[in-house]
Amino acid sequence: MKTMYKVTIIVLVLFTSFKVLNAQDKMPKPPVGQTQKAICILYPTQGNNASGTITFTKTENGIKVVAELQGLSKGKHGFHIHEFGDCSSPDGTSAGGHFNPEGKQHGAPMDMMRHEGDMGNIEADDTGKAHLEYIDKMLSFDGVHSILGRSVILHKSEDDLKTQPTGNAGARIACGVIGVAK
Repeated sequence: MKTMYKVTIIVLVLFTSFKVLNAQDKMPKPPVGQTQKAICILYPTQGNNASGTITFTKTENGIKVVAELQGLSKGKHGFHIHEFGDCSSPDGTSAGGHFNPEGKQHGAPMDMMRHEGDMGNIEADDTGKAHLEYIDKMLSFDGVHSILGRSVILHKSEDDLKTQPTGNAGARIACGVIGVAK
């Protein structure tokens, strides 16, 4: 009787797993090289109020980054693309370190020798709002350099653009995962 019960459970698990995998195969996925736009919705980490939206749009000159944030303290705040698309920890550490597939040193967003995830600083005004637009020549939606499925972390302090490996930007005050947009 116990053997029959075990066999039934194994068959059910295998059948259920097959159905889940089969359903995932049927989900629409953009063809490689076809993604034109991505979006990241930032949510505050525990004890913080920062939030916002960052869009990434493919252009002929690179990826256009547009950030609209609120709930910040006045001044500059470092923000970076991090290696994992995981914002499950209360402090944002589940996102891992800066996205750096080439193993380069930390730097400014316009430097050619930098982590691919280094996006520099965004400056908040007296009301806690911040806006930033720039073209990033290093970001990509394809291959091992793809930012899709990774996260963006917003930091409490200014990125000094030189301290290794993080820019000394302080605590993680917001986190969001980068996904394909329409």
